[in-house]
Amino acid sequence: MANVDAGVTLHIDETTTHDEREALRDTLLNLSGVMAAAFHDEKPHLMVVIYKPDLVKSTEFVNAARHCGLHAELIA
Repeated sequence: MANVDAGVTLHIDETTTHDEREALRDTLLNLSGVMAAAFHDEKPHLMVVIYKPDLVKSTEFVNAARHCGLHAELIA
């Protein structure tokens, strides 16, 4: 099976600062299989994550947000 990248949008419930979003992004980038994680200050509740689904499950992104003290859900 080919090693295909997938993408998902993570919706963060809380109002966060730029630094808090960077901390979450850095936490996600430290997960094995996460290729990229990006946000834009214009849409602070949304973060796009590109990952390898054979290495990490998207539910880990919600868990990572929880670990950062945030509530989040995946947007299909």
